[in-house]
Amino acid sequence: MDLYLGIDFGTSGARAIIIDTAGAIQAEAQYPFIQSNTDLAAIWQTALFNLIEQIFPEVKSKIKAIAINGTSSSVLLCDAAGKPVDTPILYNDARGVAVRDKLTEIAPPNHTVLSVTSSLAKLLWWWKCREVIYNASTYFLHQADWLAFLLHGKLGISDYHNALKLGYDVENLCYPSWLENQPFSHLFPQVLSPGTPISEITPDIARRFNLPSDCIVCTGTTDSIAAFIASGANFPGEAVTSLGSTLVIKLLSNTRIDDASYGIYSHRLGDLWLVGGASNTGGAVLREFFTDTELENLSKEIDANKESPLDYYPLLKEGDRFPINDPNLPPKLKPRPNSPVEFLHGLLESIARIEALGYQRLQQLGATQLTRVYTAGGGAKNPTWTNIRARHLQVPITPPQHTAAAFGTALLALRKSPCNSTL
Repeated sequence: MDLYLGIDFGTSGARAIIIDTAGAIQAEAQYPFIQSNTDLAAIWQTALFNLIEQIFPEVKSKIKAIAINGTSSSVLLCDAAGKPVDTPILYNDARGVAVRDKLTEIAPPNHTVLSVTSSLAKLLWWWKCREVIYNASTYFLHQADWLAFLLHGKLGISDYHNALKLGYDVENLCYPSWLENQPFSHLFPQVLSPGTPISEITPDIARRFNLPSDCIVCTGTTDSIAAFIASGANFPGEAVTSLGSTLVIKLLSNTRIDDASYGIYSHRLGDLWLVGGASNTGGAVLREFFTDTELENLSKEIDANKESPLDYYPLLKEGDRFPINDPNLPPKLKPRPNSPVEFLHGLLESIARIEALGYQRLQQLGATQLTRVYTAGGGAKNPTWTNIRARHLQVPITPPQHTAAAFGTALLALRKSPCNSTL
């Protein structure tokens, strides 16, 4: 029996899921980690190798292909040997505000990269603000690119889901001329379709983890797109909201929509488009004030049919990306009532309003009309929050076929494996 491994790198940990050719889960592994600003790359590598070590030998011996997803716009610079030359910059890091003028100068109006958290903004920051580090660099890679390199040994390869926020043209499948003409373009990775077989794992990796020597590593995707693939959404008008540490929405649309003024961008998915954006609000804000047990117990005391009068914009720090794209947007968490139930109600209600505003923006700009929302991430387990969201969205909210982004990534490895090319 052939098996396929999908690995998901989120904001709070990593997860692996192994499926068979029918899509049935055969094994799972998890590795929680605490993000560190000092040695992120080492944390990622440890998590990757630990996940593979957790898999039983009889399962590992049947793995035919591996794919990895990472958080969109988490990036790093590497030398010619693939060693990071600086601490990676995470997806929500807004240091690109320092090079906003240069970003606006080189990119077309309303382009996806015109966000201070885009991959291109981070590369510009290294180029303009860290000359010594930039000059020591040979490759600019995304999190999923570098992790895959650790397995297959080929540097400078990415996928067009991760490369979108670098400025890659996902419609014409090339780097646009305005980007190729930049002095840092030699650092760009080669871009392939998500799930494209790259190479067999290295002999060292095969020996170390007792994996088959002919196991193929494929190009990856982003965590939110992996969650979309896992959900079972297939038709235009269907969408996935990922309620993890952040809030990410993806709507399957016949029409491509890109508007940087609202933080809206489109990913290619076959002949259709995944239109959406990512907000910095979400579960990370909730966990700032409540434990998981408190969230579960207090949610049961909330009347989801009654709208909270509290109007918050829940953020951990200044700045949001979507549906309001403003790096200086202040958190709004006051007034705070004495009752923790009322406070939580206000937070859940306000995040639901932000989600609804996001979908409204997409419709206003011409995306396919929303018909159904699948929900992924930890927030999907909260029925009170689901009912609040349904009241705002006014469409059915359906449990996804699978909620784990690792499952969607395993499907990517399965469908693009040479022996399953017709799937």
